[in-house]
Amino acid sequence: MTRLKSLPLLLVMLLAFSTLSVASSKSSIDNDANEALETFYKEVGGGKNYLNKVKAYLVFPDIKEAGMFFGGKYGEGVLRIGNTSKAYYSITSASVGMQMGAQMYSMIIAITSDAALNKFLLSDDEWETDVDGKIAIAEWNSKEELDDNEFDDDMVAFVFDSKGMMGSFTMEGTRFKRIKK
Repeated sequence: MTRLKSLPLLLVMLLAFSTLSVASSKSSIDNDANEALETFYKEVGGGKNYLNKVKAYLVFPDIKEAGMFFGGKYGEGVLRIGNTSKAYYSITSASVGMQMGAQMYSMIIAITSDAALNKFLLSDDEWETDVDGKIAIAEWNSKEELDDNEFDDDMVAFVFDSKGMMGSFTMEGTRFKRIKK
């Protein structure tokens, strides 16, 4: 019975270690980010105009998340300022609680203020939500233009192009770490 309880944790750890050991190249991350942005622009009316107005944005084209009571997620992405790639980051998270399933999705985090951008950039190559800052998950009506919405937060996340099913989605305890290659 004890082996059965540790099976989900073991599976998540194996997924995390196998994913962490296969880091993508910067050009691969950029290509995947460009494809994710095209999907975002098609799915979200006014998305391109909105991203042109923000100070910077992070694009994570392929985040993998899985869990059964114990969960984890991992992805790699790029920070863009003025549509130019400036740095590359990984996103990781581990969680415990009522959750079940597996999913893959893309995420864009828009940084809307100079203070939030400076705090993120000066974070000594590692930044953690709930410790260093908060990220609001955007909610919008797909029939309205995104650039008509006013988000009051310094950082706004857009989750899109989701495949699979997971019982919960949260940004709590998520860590962003700069990829140095």
